[in-house]
Amino acid sequence: MKVAVIGAGYLGRFHALKYSAMEDVELVAVVDVDEERAIEVAREAGTRAFTDYGDVIGSIDAASVVVPTSLHYQVAKDLLNAGIHLMLEKPMSTTAQEARDLVELGEKKSLIIQVGHLERYNPAIVTLMERVTQPVFIEAHRLSGFKGRATDVDVVLDLMIHDIDIVLSIVKSGIKEIRASGVPVLTPRIDIANVRVIFENGCTANLTASRISLTDLRRIRVFQPGCYLSADCTEKNNLIVTADRSVPDPRLSIRPEFVRHDDVDILYLELRDFVENVKHGRSPLVDGVAGMAALDLALRINRAIGEALSQASIRDVWK
Repeated sequence: MKVAVIGAGYLGRFHALKYSAMEDVELVAVVDVDEERAIEVAREAGTRAFTDYGDVIGSIDAASVVVPTSLHYQVAKDLLNAGIHLMLEKPMSTTAQEARDLVELGEKKSLIIQVGHLERYNPAIVTLMERVTQPVFIEAHRLSGFKGRATDVDVVLDLMIHDIDIVLSIVKSGIKEIRASGVPVLTPRIDIANVRVIFENGCTANLTASRISLTDLRRIRVFQPGCYLSADCTEKNNLIVTADRSVPDPRLSIRPEFVRHDDVDILYLELRDFVENVKHGRSPLVDGVAGMAALDLALRINRAIGEALSQASIRDVWK
């Protein structure tokens, strides 16, 4: 299978290196408008460098699109029209309509669009999703130090969208209410945000994301009748506490279970799955429809934050 990586930035480099390590994959090219960067990553991955992705159309079966989010739509559209399967980094695009257009184009062309919500391949999340049956309350914290990357989008589209995708995959219900707040701190965009999403089935999700924290934390907790489940995405472990609610004294029925997972390369697992999906025509774990749903909710959250900010004078400092 012949693959190219479009975008040789921080994450694009890792895409190229993972593909180059797969025996059944030929990494045909690394493409980036920065010629020096393209050459550097291509040399490291043992392939050729290009500055125009149009030059590789016709010579590849699939591509990873790892360009800035504002360019996702045009690049993805061009590649889909050329009959190329896509590993499209999150968020899918900048608008829900663009994401919808890409999904429809992929379906029309019978092409795979897999969206880069790689946390779904984290063994802690896999275990969590296997054990969740009836979530009633979900709490997630995704905190990171400021790295200066992905500042073309806000923290909701940069970080929180991972937990949005996980929550939507767990809670099969429409959304009743969104209450959100957030502020810009180090950039003109929202750098720290919190949202409470109330679903029509009664489940509530409270999500916090920050890219200005001193320590990193990626943890999600799910509460359901008789059970508490926690997934630490950084440490790759789970804490699962169950209780027999028929026992008069709940303290006597609590059974904690700690699950530690091997330190696996989740990006490799994600890209390996993409390759297998293309080869065998399988539907991705996170397809275009799931990616579109996560983007749509993220944009709704941002609108709620914008409405809250419009009632204050915080944003005025960035004008």
